[in-house]
Amino acid sequence: MFLVYEYMERGSLFYALSIDDEARELSWSQRVNILSGTANALSYMHHDCYPPIVHRDVTSSNILLNSELHAVSDFGTARLLDPDSSNQTLQVGTYGYLAPELAYTMRVTEKCDVYSFGVVAMETLMGRHPKELILSLMDSCNNKNMMVKDLLDSRIRIPLCQRDTEAIVEVVKLALASLRSNPKSRPSMQQVAHELSNHKQSSLSLTFSEITVHQSIA
Repeated sequence: MFLVYEYMERGSLFYALSIDDEARELSWSQRVNILSGTANALSYMHHDCYPPIVHRDVTSSNILLNSELHAVSDFGTARLLDPDSSNQTLQVGTYGYLAPELAYTMRVTEKCDVYSFGVVAMETLMGRHPKELILSLMDSCNNKNMMVKDLLDSRIRIPLCQRDTEAIVEVVKLALASLRSNPKSRPSMQQVAHELSNHKQSSLSLTFSEITVHQSIA
């Protein structure tokens, strides 16, 4: 069996982030748009398909970019989700993106995709996989003094316009919510997609350089 895709000129998001010249071309607004497009695709799979479809391997390598840097997901490991089926124990996915509950439940749900999206969202802003930083981000003792600006990819300039700074703060907020250890407390991809697509500008009470990660945790 073969899967045939349209040729994606810009390769994967992982490739774009791992090559310095490519990463410098990815502006903050483009990175947010890539995440918004990915969230919309996952929301469609989870909420507009019947039965729902769970991707099961949401990673930066599986998000392909066309010539206009629009995101197209690789659906190679997607599976229909049958709530009444017990055949949900085959673990798939990529280490570093897997939801923590899979280690003890081995049950794949939409919230597993939500967690993986949270990892990809942080990776897109940071320019690298967050790895062990995920644990420290979720520890309120460690993140009280961690600044959002210090997490961002240093290969491009710190965002200056208010629209970009507010969008980045929103992405961080949604990413951290998606990375919650309790699957039930994570937002749905529908909620994430809605917030990213309909984000309204609001005046931040602090300057961007003053915003901490702790303040972004809902």
